[in-house]
Order: sequence, then structure tokens, then C-alpha cells
Amino acid sequence: MTPGIEQARRAGIDYRVHQYEHDPDSESWGLEAAQKTGVPEARIFKTLLVELAGGELAVGVVPVSAMLNLKLVARAAGARKAAMAKPADVERSTGYVLGGVSPLGQKKTLATFIDESARDFATIFVSAGRRGVEIELAPGDLARLSDARFVALCR
Repeated sequence: MTPGIEQARRAGIDYRVHQYEHDPDSESWGLEAAQKTGVPEARIFKTLLVELAGGELAVGVVPVSAMLNLKLVARAAGARKAAMAKPADVERSTGYVLGGVSPLGQKKTLATFIDESARDFATIFVSAGRRGVEIELAPGDLARLSDARFVALCR
């Protein structure tokens, strides 16, 4: 049980947990999740943290097959610019290790944005908080539990 799964359980939403054998030598954790679960890459989303101008952190949730557009996430957060957060800051802020960062159950509440493409699916997959463990849930439930907004985050 991870904090992300526990948050979904407490909320009483419909969700499913999917596990697979994580390969520590994998070069792309998100693409590995798609391959090992047999789920199209467009339905598996990665959780990325950015540092906004001013030093605060924010979360972008985007398909594993896409790249987070830093200008779009900065605009969504009302900041001048954004850069990828340092790994140590990500782990300290979320309580998760890289490759297993979930948008649910994070230690600190951060501004969170989900790419609008998530709404194209009845359910999407995000990390449940550990490498090799994904949680499948409705995009609306993810947005509600993470207090997120749907915005364009990829080009």
C-alpha cells in the first residue's frame, strides 16, 4: 500500500492497481510501464515536477509518449518560467523516489496540472507511488483527488 493508493481507497473512488516486474536498467520508466502492462502509451501518464520562477514547485501530469512543455506549465501556474525540478527536491517534496512519483499522496500539496488529453479516456494510468506499480482511475477522479486542473501541457 502506497500513500497514493491509500488516498484513492479513502476517497472511495473506483480504481485498479496494476503491478509489473520493474527493470532497474530501463531507460524510460513510463514506456516500460506501457510495454509491460500492454496499455497504449497515450493512456499512461508520468508525473513531473517543475520549479517555477520564484522557487515554488508544481506538478505536470502528461502522457509518457509526450514531453512536458515548460512554457505551458509555467503559464498554467501563472509563472514567468519553469524548469525541471532537481531530483532531490522532487523526492523531498513528494516522498516518492524518481520513477515512482505519483500525483496522489504526496507529502506536500502542490499546484497540479493534468494534460487535457487525459479527458479523452475513461481511465488513465499513473504511478501508484512505487516503480512497477500503476493505479488506473478516471481522469476526473485524479483531478479531484490532486486538486488539479486540465490544461494543454504538451505540443
